[in-house]
Amino acid sequence: MISKKVKKLMLTGLAVVMTAAFVAGCGNDSKPAAQKKLVVGTNATFVPFEFKNDKTSDYDGFDIELIRAIGKKMNRDVELKNVSFDALIPALTTKDIDVAASGMTITKARSEKVLFSSPYYENALAIIYKDGTTINSLEDLKGLTLAAQLGTTGADLAHKTEGVTVKEFDHSNEALLELKNGGVQAAVIDLPIAQYYSTVHKDENVKVFTYPNTKEYLGLAIGKDNKELQTEINKAIADLKASGEFNTLYKKWFNTDAPADMPVVLEFK
Repeated sequence: MISKKVKKLMLTGLAVVMTAAFVAGCGNDSKPAAQKKLVVGTNATFVPFEFKNDKTSDYDGFDIELIRAIGKKMNRDVELKNVSFDALIPALTTKDIDVAASGMTITKARSEKVLFSSPYYENALAIIYKDGTTINSLEDLKGLTLAAQLGTTGADLAHKTEGVTVKEFDHSNEALLELKNGGVQAAVIDLPIAQYYSTVHKDENVKVFTYPNTKEYLGLAIGKDNKELQTEINKAIADLKASGEFNTLYKKWFNTDAPADMPVVLEFK
């Protein structure tokens, strides 16, 4: 018969073994934060910011290279998910993604729903139209049908423009295709996209008119309750700027140096 003292020792030893096994099991199920994937949503139709490279079939563009460089600084692998633009903020809210890297303009309305990183691109809106249409001012838009991408600041601006009809599409390339096919007289898109399109498609004889007073900034969107991730991303952006990596990347995609006066934080009244 086993004595009470021996039984007590055996039970104590068993408890220690079970506790150790439990701790080890927990360690296998959860990785340190630095090793977790950074799940990034993007709408890969926004050349040259994010798109599918025809040659490699991989995601490419300024935003893609930037978020991968940020992930490297944070010691986190980046997993990209292609999401429709108007679904990005809901995906952040439901935590399906950690970050949205998709040429998203920082606005007051969006800032009420998500957090934004430091601005990384100074942008403006533009009207792209076929040669033969004359657009020198907003007055010239009256009576025209404009194409715009659903859920963008371009679409918002188009709806606020007096005397125009607006046709909305899921992607900016669909809006441009509608212009090419003659379904609209002009499209409202981001200035770099309009400039890139007019350069690549010279045979279409399109022209670009910059919307007045539409200076805006792009930022990475983060879940509203994830202040810690916002801080980490902002530090990574600051480090990339300090090392010169950010400017090298900027110059690669836009053939110019990054503006030196971009704000670190964009605040709204």
